[in-house]
Amino acid sequence: MPKVLDKVLIVEDEQALLAVLAKKFTIEKFKVFEAPNGQIGLEQAFQHHPDIILLDILMPIMDGMTMLNKLRQDPWGKSVPIIMLTNLSDEKKEAEAAKEGCYDYFIKSDWNIDDLVKKVKSKLKQ
Repeated sequence: MPKVLDKVLIVEDEQALLAVLAKKFTIEKFKVFEAPNGQIGLEQAFQHHPDIILLDILMPIMDGMTMLNKLRQDPWGKSVPIIMLTNLSDEKKEAEAAKEGCYDYFIKSDWNIDDLVKKVKSKLKQ
């Protein structure tokens, strides 16, 4: 019987980055769900229960920190691993994300997509 694919939810308002991440994770044999803002991301998270969430901080409609806070109020959402993605190097936001149990924090200008895939895979193997 084939292995069930790990599910990743990518919540990102930059359409080009969302498309690149979705394609990369699909190639890496993940089941990918996409959302352009935190509100849709929250709906997708509760509907599909992904194994991990990649979450942008600055987005329209609902930002990533609000989505993270709402997820953490839910019994399932309390424990889902989340990697925050941001353009900001903001220690206050990093500390807030860590307090909410965020697994990692990637500043978009400082990483490449392969590093992100490795980080996701290592988290899901634990």
